[in-house]
Amino acid sequence: MVASRNGSLASSLLLAAANLLIPLSILVFATGFFPYKPFLPGLAEFEPLEYGPPPKAPFDRLVFMVVDALRSDFVFSEESGFEYTQRLIRDGSAVPFTANARSPTVTMPRIKAITTGSIPSFVDLILNFDEADTSSTLAAQDTWLSQLKAKDTGKLLMYGDDTWLKLFPETFDRHDGTSSFFVADFTEVDNNVTRHINDELEKDDWSLMVLHYLGLDHIGHKSGPRSTHMPGKQREMDGIIHQLFNALETKSHLQSTLLVLCGDHGMNDAGNHGASSPGETSPALVFLAPKLREISSRYPAPAQPKNEYDYYSMVEQSDISPTLAALLGFPISKNNLGAFIPEFLPFWPSSSDKVQILIRNARQILNIVTAAFGGELFDLQASVDPCVSISSDVDELACEWRRINSQAASQAGAKEVDQAWLSATSAWIRRAQDLMSSMASNYDMSRLSLGQGLSVAAVIASVASLGLQGFCQAGFLMPLFLLATSYGPMMFASSYVEEEHHFWYWTSTIWLAYLGVKEVQRCSRLSSISNHVLALAALRLIRSWNQTGQKFAGESDTVKRFLIPNPEILWALITLAYVVVTFQTLQSLSGLPYILATSLMPAVFLATFTFKLAFTAEDAPELVVGFAHDLLDIFQGPSLIFRARIIFGLLAVLSGFAIYRAKTGGPRASQSSVELVHHLCTLLAMTQSRATNIPLFLLSSIILQTLQSTTLSIAEITATSIVLQYTTFFAFGGSNAISSVDLSSAYNGISGFNVFAVGALTLISNWAGPIFWTSATNMLLLQKYREGKTDAFKNHVILLTIFVSMSVAFVIAACTALRTHLFIWTVFSPKYLYCMAWSLGQHLLINVGFGSFLFWVGT
Repeated sequence: MVASRNGSLASSLLLAAANLLIPLSILVFATGFFPYKPFLPGLAEFEPLEYGPPPKAPFDRLVFMVVDALRSDFVFSEESGFEYTQRLIRDGSAVPFTANARSPTVTMPRIKAITTGSIPSFVDLILNFDEADTSSTLAAQDTWLSQLKAKDTGKLLMYGDDTWLKLFPETFDRHDGTSSFFVADFTEVDNNVTRHINDELEKDDWSLMVLHYLGLDHIGHKSGPRSTHMPGKQREMDGIIHQLFNALETKSHLQSTLLVLCGDHGMNDAGNHGASSPGETSPALVFLAPKLREISSRYPAPAQPKNEYDYYSMVEQSDISPTLAALLGFPISKNNLGAFIPEFLPFWPSSSDKVQILIRNARQILNIVTAAFGGELFDLQASVDPCVSISSDVDELACEWRRINSQAASQAGAKEVDQAWLSATSAWIRRAQDLMSSMASNYDMSRLSLGQGLSVAAVIASVASLGLQGFCQAGFLMPLFLLATSYGPMMFASSYVEEEHHFWYWTSTIWLAYLGVKEVQRCSRLSSISNHVLALAALRLIRSWNQTGQKFAGESDTVKRFLIPNPEILWALITLAYVVVTFQTLQSLSGLPYILATSLMPAVFLATFTFKLAFTAEDAPELVVGFAHDLLDIFQGPSLIFRARIIFGLLAVLSGFAIYRAKTGGPRASQSSVELVHHLCTLLAMTQSRATNIPLFLLSSIILQTLQSTTLSIAEITATSIVLQYTTFFAFGGSNAISSVDLSSAYNGISGFNVFAVGALTLISNWAGPIFWTSATNMLLLQKYREGKTDAFKNHVILLTIFVSMSVAFVIAACTALRTHLFIWTVFSPKYLYCMAWSLGQHLLINVGFGSFLFWVGT
């Protein structure tokens, strides 16, 4: 007896250690894998060159207009709403490009690339979601904003996305920032920017006006690039261009003003961004000014892309920085890796000026190259000649540098610069840019190794915990270990990571079929056969609900093919889902007076259903038609924030009642209390889910009912929980791409950014399916507990911890082994971030934390 207690205590301590080692390994590895890249401090200054003073700038003022998620085809295609902008392109007043935005395609790192000309660290992706973060500020770094500030020719203004205010604190003299994460707003978020324009255009005390519009990005997140809102928003942005360009033409103090229109990133076919699909990495870039008619070649517009989104010339987003430096007359930023865009060279007829612009750009990048590889190869006076034996990209770069640098002086003195030299110099800058941009991050290998060791220690501790607890107590473990050992090696293949949902879809189908066959063999009842066939049919529907992954993200699925074209069917299913869950909740309210219970449930139904109706009317109004629109007219009134708070309040009160009843009413009350909490959890998940995903809760409930009538061991319950958590995560539209993170419900019930509230709501909305199955799993475990398996939950947590720790160990190993892989920042690093979310959020917070609470309520 004493030995048994000691073994159980040791098992518990090892389990606790394993669950502490998991987050520790993740955080230690992350500090070595996502370090801040060092930047050269201070502001660049014009170095004296033998070719004379710096070239005179054709512009003295800049309007920099960012339209968030402005994909290239939104401006340049035949379907574009930018008709006025296209007219300017045709008459030579605008020069168009497609800018290559490198992954991660989210706002903060893209603004860093645009303003510094450098390649931001992938860690900026994480900081992008924390509006309170100031650690990634660019205040101490050399950017074209700091150069304009130092030039002191006028005030700096900023209106729009407050990311600029975070990145450039105390930089702007006049500003009005807007939160970028309240994605339900398409209108006010842009009107808040536009209302400042007229007054500022009348003033002549500024040299820079940054305008960052968010509405188009919000439309994409809500309803995709083909939304009915998109053409109108494009026309609105085109109207802003019209207003600005008209001022440039008519106001004397704006005659030497350059207007730049660009997107910070694009969007994929689902309207999201963060990954590396062509749509996400191909924002539009247009330089506009009446002066451009002097040099422009007059491009056709609308245009046809060379590839999917490659319109006109493709440039790097970092090229904006050195190009603005030359056009506005200040030194190129010290950390720039961008190349001057040669289409603007005709502004300087002098050969000396042309050579200066390119040579200054080349020497500035050369400083970064020599800092990385040493300067001997690039020194013209050195005894080593890199052209003798070219064995690497660096040797080739050094050899070509000697050639173009040795010819620079003669080219500067010539009447016309040799086009071959211009092309060779631009090509050298581009090669140096590619070399430095593709260099691996400055990984801290000691931290990577320590993180790997801690993750392996977590695996050992969790397996040892199970050994001390008794392997046989959990039931047949082979399926669970097969699941872990087959899933882990997939992390080493980029295609498997991108299309991970297929693994879970087939695994869940095979697993449910196995459980069905096993149960039929055990009891051979017709009802059992029909239940498992129905469960498999429900699973098949769940799998087809939302197309996900990378290769076929925009392809047809149940939502696109049947529900969106037939919103009446969608609302019938949504209504049915709310009715069923509300009725189940009512059945679980034993202990409340009948009149109170029957009065409370209509209130819960109306609060949850009308919120979803009103939210969808704002989110995707094209879905609110027919009887849904009639109901919306009837229930018009409170704001969405107030409605959401009412729901959260009702759910909190009922949860409190469930806990009170469970702890004072005996075993029977505990059972109904757990069922009540499960239904309340389902209502919360439905509140945080998109309208099109709500029928998935009905299908999941069908599978749950089948499982409740099936005899399962603890190991089988755990395996079922894992496969259905992952399956529903992907079926709800999740993927291993940052672009699939859904922020549409992140502000339900709150009026401003709060890191904890927004974080919790985002977790619930993106992991709604897994959270449902966490709650459902605990109902199954409580059945085992009532059958005498008192260690049911502990054994379940041990098995979960084994799977999670093995997953973390494999992902860390894959990221370490493939750190120089082409897809390290586009596939494997996002997978690591999702691994963090699954292990820290879903495992520790939901499965262990919330699951412990549910089990406590039931016991």
